[in-house]
Amino acid sequence: MGSKAARSGMPQRLARTAVVLSIALCGTMTACEYTYDEGGRPGADPTSTAGNNVVLPPDPALEQTVTGEALDEWAKAALPESQGQSFYSSSGYLNPGESKSEQTVQLPGGTYAVTLACRGTRRVSFAVKLGEAELVDLMLGCANARVSVVQLEKDAVLSITVGSRSEANFAYRVSRL
Repeated sequence: MGSKAARSGMPQRLARTAVVLSIALCGTMTACEYTYDEGGRPGADPTSTAGNNVVLPPDPALEQTVTGEALDEWAKAALPESQGQSFYSSSGYLNPGESKSEQTVQLPGGTYAVTLACRGTRRVSFAVKLGEAELVDLMLGCANARVSVVQLEKDAVLSITVGSRSEANFAYRVSRL
């Protein structure tokens, strides 16, 4: 290639191109998922405050499931208040091999953030459907949260199924953006 300076700018240009491309593609779909790289730049100190991003090591307590008030407190902390109106939220405990399905209230047409979180030693599967159409199909590693954006063309009820192979806690919220 060219000089060292030209080569060092290449990954940044590629990253910007990938972000623009993913935003453009997301605008044409009915559901998009946003993920954030908690590791920052390659080779960066994960405890650095540069750029106002602080990455802390996972809390080992999040590998243990909870019930009662502790579950409610964790769900509130894992699903911070959203900017939009919250239409539906749920949290609970899953036994090994168990799955639970729930339906939201009637949601007016519009754009929604579906925030998903879990705690335990493994992963939890989340599926969000509109009728037979699967809007979100996610296997989430516990001690993490994820936000998926869903566009509803008209009023609808979403079906949300949560499952795990090992004991786990789950929490999710559907909020209008």
